[in-house]
Amino acid sequence: MSSSELLKRKIKSSQDLQSVVKTMKALAAVSIHQYEKAVESLTDYNRTVEMGIQILLQQGKGLISHKQKSSGLGLVIFGSDQGMCGQFNEQIVNFAQESEQISSQKTAIIAVGLRVLNSLDDYDLTADKYLGLPSSVNAITPLVQNILLELEKWRSEKQINRIVLYYNELVRSSTYNPKRLQILPLDSAWLNNLKSKSWETKNIPTFKSKSNVLFSSLIEEYLFISLYRACANSLASENASRLAAMQVAEKNIGDRLEELNTEYQLDRQTLITNELLDIVSGFEALTSK
Repeated sequence: MSSSELLKRKIKSSQDLQSVVKTMKALAAVSIHQYEKAVESLTDYNRTVEMGIQILLQQGKGLISHKQKSSGLGLVIFGSDQGMCGQFNEQIVNFAQESEQISSQKTAIIAVGLRVLNSLDDYDLTADKYLGLPSSVNAITPLVQNILLELEKWRSEKQINRIVLYYNELVRSSTYNPKRLQILPLDSAWLNNLKSKSWETKNIPTFKSKSNVLFSSLIEEYLFISLYRACANSLASENASRLAAMQVAEKNIGDRLEELNTEYQLDRQTLITNELLDIVSGFEALTSK
């Protein structure tokens, strides 16, 4: 195969790869937007739950069933199922390890995302449970429900009452930071802030349900919101990381295409020059005879 034909194939392959990268960039950008919207949609819902907890606390009817002694540590670590997102999984696992000094003998782990398992292996850690990530916003709720079921098993079967979430939180369209959130036991500072917070009107709402049942239901909603927000934030951050990686890849492919096209043009020019020289040489040979 001539060098020109080889260069043409390389250019075609690079152009195909460039097209794939552009498609992945577009998909990542759309995904970031939908997961950001999912996080924003929780704002009013979360505010309603907090107001319910605030009412119970201010009437001295909260924390009835949640004064539990913390024994054992459970971690829920959100990562990715797919690659091409840089150090996304390595960073969150490293952050969790530095924050908790995780030990396989003393810590139960739920790994959300296949790639997290590989990162845990780097620290000789094993996940007690693996859950795949949702492919759309609508699939986040079933995942959260599965996690809540696992957490309930931890609490009833293993007496694990301290639960911490680790996930990446989107800061800007292409920037994210690792975040730690302890969801159980409940944050005392958060509860005290709700208890001391003034009500917006003079009339505080009343309720007819049993206070301990209502409080437990509100805490379940709080746990759901926390897990949903962590998952949506992690998915948005994953796509932001992938978008950044694709932008770098697109630039590198563009530079490579420019080099290949220049090389191809030079090769073609050399070939044309050689052909012209052959013609001139042949003409001179004929005329000299």
